[in-house]
Amino acid sequence: MRLTALALVVSLSVVATACSATAGPPAVQSAPPATSKPAATTLRVQELTAGLEHGWDVGFLPGDQLLISQRPGRLTLFAGGRATNVSADFSDVLVNGEGGLMGLVVNPDFASTREFTTCQTHKEGGKAVDIRLVTWRLSDDAASATKARDLLTGLPVNPSGRHSGCRPALGSKGELFVGTGDTANPSIAQDRHSLGGKVLRIDVKTGKPLPDNPFISSANPNEQRVYTYGHRNVQGVTVRPGTDQVITAEHGPSFDDEVNLLKAGANYGWDPSKGGTDSSYDESVPMTDKTRFPDAVSPLWTSGKITEAISGAAFLTGPRWGPLDGSLAVVALKGQKMLLFKLDDAAAVKEVTLPPEFNDKFGRLRAARSGPDGALYVTTSDGSDDKLLRVTPS
Repeated sequence: MRLTALALVVSLSVVATACSATAGPPAVQSAPPATSKPAATTLRVQELTAGLEHGWDVGFLPGDQLLISQRPGRLTLFAGGRATNVSADFSDVLVNGEGGLMGLVVNPDFASTREFTTCQTHKEGGKAVDIRLVTWRLSDDAASATKARDLLTGLPVNPSGRHSGCRPALGSKGELFVGTGDTANPSIAQDRHSLGGKVLRIDVKTGKPLPDNPFISSANPNEQRVYTYGHRNVQGVTVRPGTDQVITAEHGPSFDDEVNLLKAGANYGWDPSKGGTDSSYDESVPMTDKTRFPDAVSPLWTSGKITEAISGAAFLTGPRWGPLDGSLAVVALKGQKMLLFKLDDAAAVKEVTLPPEFNDKFGRLRAARSGPDGALYVTTSDGSDDKLLRVTPS
């Protein structure tokens, strides 16, 4: 595997695009059309390293160091302009289809504990068991990591790896939000006793539910951890700086990828079992079925009649971003593009822009994380010679 530090820098223009509303609830918008407005600002994209394989997530360590999880069960440290492998035992990771070593978050107390947490598919005796959150301890020299504890087990898994989720993100109060997939099981998204097809809210140290969770009074420990339900396959989770607003990016089937604003205890309306009447995974149902679930939360934005396979999501923060300060960046796998959303204070989408340099420029885009330096970090996910990119305004 080639891991090289590159200094490829490209000056890029962000082209604003018009958005037309689709039929349905207010504030739901379709995919941006191709027509564009004059450029709003320029971006600088730096390719930090190559030779990765399905870079799934990025975590930030003190001293300008980054951890990168790779789906085949590899962990990479990027520091001092070079990438090195971190030795860790991922032999129990089920690497199949969409499953493997996925989301990663650096624990808030890393400076004293050196702990970080991953989300991964788990196997025993070669057979799929579950998806689980695992907390690791990074060695002082960052050359290796050892397992500290299983933070949360029992998330459903599909042996094929389909719809595994699984993106963790720290909340404004230090809690851990985890977006999960429905594993292509028709009944899971609406079953609050299952951890699949949900956004969970747990204690980052213990994996236990938070005392103010919406279903904390339930006798079922899984339901106690549920923050929202009725999701298909949550791929991006991010918290808007300075607020408690949690935004997710979610895969639709062949239509209606969704950007959602989470509301505690809410149903987001995905139900391929059609109320338990269909044992097949019927993907023709609406992503947000307002007929079956009148109280289901409508998305902030939807891709409409196409799917972009949106994935990582992060906010651009700081005056250096100029007119893009506060924008929500969402990257896409199938669409091979980045979408930038301007939101009002209530998180309604006011404008969507498409930086044209990301349109088929770097291939499939998986992770999007805002770093402590204010830059946006993006990974590619083509499966061969994947990249870590650093994006800043020029």
